[in-house]
Amino acid sequence: MNLNWFDYTAFIAFIGFVVTVSLIAGRREKTSEDYFLAGRRLTWWLIGFSLIASNISTEHFVGMAGKGFGVGLAIASYEWMAAVTLVIVAWFFLPKFLRCGIFTMPQFLEYRYSGSTRTIMAVFIMAAYVVVALATVLYASAIALNAIFGIDTTLAVWLIGLTAGAYTIYGGLKAVVWSDLIQGAALLLGGLVVTVIGLQKVGGLDSFLQNNAAKLHTVLPWDHPELPWMAVFIGGLWIPNLFYWGLNQFITQRTLGAKSLAEGQKGIFLAAMLKLLIPFIIVFPGIMAFQLYGATLANPDQAYPHMIAQILPAGLRGLMFAALFGAVMSSIDSMLNSASTIFTIDLYKKFWGREAGPQKLVTVGRIATAAFMVFACLWAPMVGSFGSVFDYIQKLWGFITPAIVTVFVVGLVVKKAPTAAANWALLLGIPLYGGLLFFLPDVAFLHHMAITFLTLTLFMLLVTVFRPMKQAVTFPVSDIDVRVLPSAWLWGSLIIAATAVLYVLFW
Repeated sequence: MNLNWFDYTAFIAFIGFVVTVSLIAGRREKTSEDYFLAGRRLTWWLIGFSLIASNISTEHFVGMAGKGFGVGLAIASYEWMAAVTLVIVAWFFLPKFLRCGIFTMPQFLEYRYSGSTRTIMAVFIMAAYVVVALATVLYASAIALNAIFGIDTTLAVWLIGLTAGAYTIYGGLKAVVWSDLIQGAALLLGGLVVTVIGLQKVGGLDSFLQNNAAKLHTVLPWDHPELPWMAVFIGGLWIPNLFYWGLNQFITQRTLGAKSLAEGQKGIFLAAMLKLLIPFIIVFPGIMAFQLYGATLANPDQAYPHMIAQILPAGLRGLMFAALFGAVMSSIDSMLNSASTIFTIDLYKKFWGREAGPQKLVTVGRIATAAFMVFACLWAPMVGSFGSVFDYIQKLWGFITPAIVTVFVVGLVVKKAPTAAANWALLLGIPLYGGLLFFLPDVAFLHHMAITFLTLTLFMLLVTVFRPMKQAVTFPVSDIDVRVLPSAWLWGSLIIAATAVLYVLFW
């Protein structure tokens, strides 16, 4: 694709603006609380946009749009059920976490169980961020930028990694959330533009709905190999959703940095409302690409990039280039910051730097950020050998997410569940899920997650019956304002009702 001078100008100006604002926002981060949690001063609108921008990246524009091309609108369940999950997090999870004043999710497990439980989760999560999350985003971005702009994939990986890594290393979480605010807005606007132009290309909304009626169903048969309705509403989809939005450091770090519980809850509700809109700017274009280019595209992951290359006029290409590049950076910077937080707080400080002061911890965090970035860039090209980007990231997370959700849920509900039950559940989750994938390859992996979760829950309950803790643990109490948002139940109920309406409309 040939880019004109306006394309290059728009791209360079946008990226320069993002980096400049991020560096200014993070210039005074001196203590560990400043660097890793933005001094616990984040307001609701920063939290909400940062949650969305950190979540949505090219694995959505490449992977989810590709699933829209193949499966159809049913893939939107990952977004719409996520909105309901966010409400649950705001109602039940966030109040407990903020009362403890934790920096990381593994830290909560030490309060509930022991230091060994914290260490196991920290190692799992840190490895998953680098090998699964970071590498996937980098690889997906390389596919998109190569398809649209002809940039060499290896060059694209390093260009994105170095750019996002630079301001993340310098400014910490505050730099990350400010970059997310800008890039999130550009992402939503750019996706909306592609949807509008795409609708024009397929003959308007009525024509789109009529010609793609078979793909505009959100509820698929119970035995569907990827998204059976049972897994969506009462089964395995809840496992990755509860982990991702409630227990995943990459996401929860924004809410842990809230200045109060009320601000955190408002930010989560804003993110939930935006999640309801995401399928219309990501999945719809994937379905449009099927209508326009279904006979010529062999790889569904190329659907969105190919459509952009075909339909965007000169000038807008540079803006979409910047939006995609920004989307990637918003996810990369968040993952890098979260991985370095877990390494610094849960591993370095615990084992090697017990006496380390705040400035030393910030220095270690910056070094860890750089190391993770380099490793992820080196691993990213390997992702292509695993098939679909979306399948890669979802299936590999399944090795640890059911066990982590089990340990947190049982630990919160069953007051005397012992450390041994939690530790063994975390360790057994990997071979159990892997065995299900190997011996039942034709069963939807969401069912594998559900089976793993239920089995590990039963295991923890049995261990608790025979070897319960002698007394329930007492959690620390922070000085954070944990007064609940007065309208929390109202906003959450409205979001759940809106989700139900969308499912009825696209049944």
